[in-house]
Amino acid sequence: MATSVALSKMAEKMKLECITPEIDISKYKIITTEVNRPALQLTGYFDHFDADRVQIIGYVEYTYLEHMTREEKLKIYELLLSYQIPCLIYTTMTTPDPDMLELARRYMIPIFMTNRATSAFMAELIRWLNVELAPCISIHGVLVDVYGEGILIMGESGIGKSEAALELVKRGHRLITDDVVEIRKVSDETLVGSAPDITRHFIELRGIGIIDVKTLFGVESVKDTGNIDLVIKLEEWDRNKEYDRLGLEEEYTEFLGNKVVCHSLPIRPGRNLAVIVEAAAVNHRQKKMGYNAAQELYNRVQQSLMRNMKKHTEE
Repeated sequence: MATSVALSKMAEKMKLECITPEIDISKYKIITTEVNRPALQLTGYFDHFDADRVQIIGYVEYTYLEHMTREEKLKIYELLLSYQIPCLIYTTMTTPDPDMLELARRYMIPIFMTNRATSAFMAELIRWLNVELAPCISIHGVLVDVYGEGILIMGESGIGKSEAALELVKRGHRLITDDVVEIRKVSDETLVGSAPDITRHFIELRGIGIIDVKTLFGVESVKDTGNIDLVIKLEEWDRNKEYDRLGLEEEYTEFLGNKVVCHSLPIRPGRNLAVIVEAAAVNHRQKKMGYNAAQELYNRVQQSLMRNMKKHTEE
């Protein structure tokens, strides 16, 4: 689980202009996904103030400060910065005054600027921090994007996960990660998968070695991150085991407390894994849209039985 994210990484991702370049931000960390617009704090109320949050001065806060005397502003600036906040960001084309810059340098508080509107910027920053600071685990598997559905393929080493992913890429789908999948819990409903930086866009094929999917098939064949919508577990065919042939009841697997629909897929020579994964992705998408083929078949069988029973009764 990531407990912090570098302030320098946030500044680069959000395209922030640092106006205190003399402050070295390489060691500064953000430890919470929450951000704060210090409205009450500008009036002098600092009870329950969470100083760990990124502080944002928008147009409303800026114009409020403009109506204060210099002495009042200095008092508020000193109070705010003395809490050792991680940084202060001015949005909507607002700029800090010289007094704020001087105090920020004294307290070693980085100050940034962005021309983006406050609400839109806050929404994007919170979304990004939620991903970066989300609980994270690493598992063995392959994650591919098939018709917009994130399919996590799992199974024992050597069972054919990478080969299935390569065939799917050749059929126009996108690889997210091979071998190691980093799963982040972004919300109670959403799991996001990505590749470790060192193996991104690579696939390992036994007997051939490492191939670079992005180089071989182009940038349209890869994707950096993707939601995990469906899990497919590949397993050796067991003649004595009964496999689900209707799919009336969903099976689930759990990651970080979130449940994901899971299908167990028996492997036998001659089965085209890529086609089966495509069908599973489309079927799952269809279920999310309200249509269940297995339930439709069940309803037809029930209606046929009812008609036959009615016919026999009449006779």
